[in-house]
Amino acid sequence: MTRSQLRSTAALGLAGLVLGLAACGTSDGAGGGAPPPSGSTAMPEAVPAAEGVVTTDGLVTVLDEGRAEGGPRLCLGPVARSLPPQCEGVALAGWSWSEHSEHQRRAGVRWGDFALTGTFDGSTFTVTEAVPAAVYDEPPGEETDLETPCPEPADGWKVVDATKVSSAALDETLRVAGQLPGYADSWLDPAPAAEADLGIVNVRVVQDVAGAEATLRETWGGALCVSQAAYSAAELTELSNTLQRLPGVLTSWAWLDVVRLVVVHDDGSLQDWADQTYGEGRVEVRSTLTPAEG
Repeated sequence: MTRSQLRSTAALGLAGLVLGLAACGTSDGAGGGAPPPSGSTAMPEAVPAAEGVVTTDGLVTVLDEGRAEGGPRLCLGPVARSLPPQCEGVALAGWSWSEHSEHQRRAGVRWGDFALTGTFDGSTFTVTEAVPAAVYDEPPGEETDLETPCPEPADGWKVVDATKVSSAALDETLRVAGQLPGYADSWLDPAPAAEADLGIVNVRVVQDVAGAEATLRETWGGALCVSQAAYSAAELTELSNTLQRLPGVLTSWAWLDVVRLVVVHDDGSLQDWADQTYGEGRVEVRSTLTPAEG
């Protein structure tokens, strides 16, 4: 099996394990999860307004369903790519379709992708500049490759049982990993190894690392790294569900002991609250609207 096949298979298997950790925001903030720790400050109740000019984090969809009571809105969260598309979003002011011909129209609905600059009062984004997708220069994305935390064995990363290195074996190993006591997360590191077609399966658990490794060796004969995690997937999922109640949450996911939130806007107060409530480094808040350069 080639390295690319290993990587593709791992991605498919890992996607099934990680889906349980991802969540999308809801308009009413409802959801499961445990309450914040006792003694913590009250959870913020409103999306913070922005001081000064802000810009969207890349291209976003502007959608207008043509309803008298509605108007154009800014889709900052997930967009259903139907025809026409659908989304929930932030109210948009200062927008005129006649000034932005780079859009589509179907069944009375207009939409287009733009990078926007403007002001935000906590509920409405007022546009001062719009760059259409056709001329927008998308910045490079973040690196997503994860390294293996285990030290390389003295004789290098090697296959220990070639009969257990296959797509089926990898799928089964990832399935078994997700059922381990204290399972946290897993991934495949396609880093070069001593033998061809070899990737390193990484699994993290919060308890009994040696026992987890022995269990995984029953299905996987390739390179394997089992390491310690601070929080289990169940713990992070519970925290992620709790944080769905924060105002303006668009999506959230948990990875490597951190719950990551994407919100409409954070002036720093949401991150400060999360740090004070759960400790620094436990929650990472990412604002979709960020201060404009210059």
